[in-house]
Amino acid sequence: MQDQLFVSMEHPRALPETDLIKGAIVGAGAVGMAIAYSMLIQNTFDELVLVDIDRRKVEGEVMDLVHGIPFVEPSVVRAGTLADCGGVDVVVITAGARQREGETRLSLVQRNVEIFRGLIGEIMEHCPNAILLVVSNPVDVMTYVAMKLAGLPPSRVIGSGTVLDTARFRYLLAERLRVDPRSLHAYIIGEHGDSEVPVWSRANVAGAFLSEIEPAVGTPDDPAKMFEVFEHVKNAAYEIIERKGATSWAIGLATTQIVRAITRNQNRVLPVSVLMSGLHGIEEVCLAYPAVLNRQGIDRLVKFSLSPGEEEQLQRSARVMRQTLDGIQF
Repeated sequence: MQDQLFVSMEHPRALPETDLIKGAIVGAGAVGMAIAYSMLIQNTFDELVLVDIDRRKVEGEVMDLVHGIPFVEPSVVRAGTLADCGGVDVVVITAGARQREGETRLSLVQRNVEIFRGLIGEIMEHCPNAILLVVSNPVDVMTYVAMKLAGLPPSRVIGSGTVLDTARFRYLLAERLRVDPRSLHAYIIGEHGDSEVPVWSRANVAGAFLSEIEPAVGTPDDPAKMFEVFEHVKNAAYEIIERKGATSWAIGLATTQIVRAITRNQNRVLPVSVLMSGLHGIEEVCLAYPAVLNRQGIDRLVKFSLSPGEEEQLQRSARVMRQTLDGIQF
């Protein structure tokens, strides 16, 4: 049964079983600090190093965080450089150019590739055994770029993918159906961006599939107009950026869940950005896809069943990624 359900990944190493769990966040902007705060209050790391080119700002951020440590589980939080990050288990990368109002995630790509060109080499110099978690946008492209620049196997370079999009999808669907979002199972896969794919065919509450109750669910013919939920999901980041300048809090919580799945060896399934190698006929691009996460990083991929329409949408998303990758130098 396992052979039918999962696709295994290569595992040249796992995170060592040690008493202390250490991490680093590279980039102390709005997203980086939301991740740091979420990780601190959820006791994610025993030691956390924050790295940013603006050393004075990151020192101030750390001072602000550590003054709250008496209210949470004890941990060490400090400002530093990548040279101070030796021995960390996970490096979370949020560094990059900020998405401007009205700008797509993909239009960020060349600016962020230039940033990664120097950054990834320095990370590998000081943190050669760490698992890399890329949050910088466009995350699927940057995950692929980071993997190639680092020379690491796909299991050790992970993108935040559509973990946040999936959370938005579940939250908004749950509102419509008047259930707790934790009791609803639904995924967004593919690009974290405009070509992302809502998997309506597998959305269910307690095993009751929405597509079996209403075959037109998610289409313009759906009498309940559930397709509006996905439109809100796809446009959420643009709307938040228009109102407050950047998304931060929810991606902070999402990233923390990914890291805890890895460091706590949870074998949790999350739709992270991963190198596709043949599933659904897709090769050599990173896309969000349900994966089992543990101390290996990405341990396995779940063989996800899609409708013919969803399969075509996912392949279209892969073509968007491929076209973008073909147009950059790294």
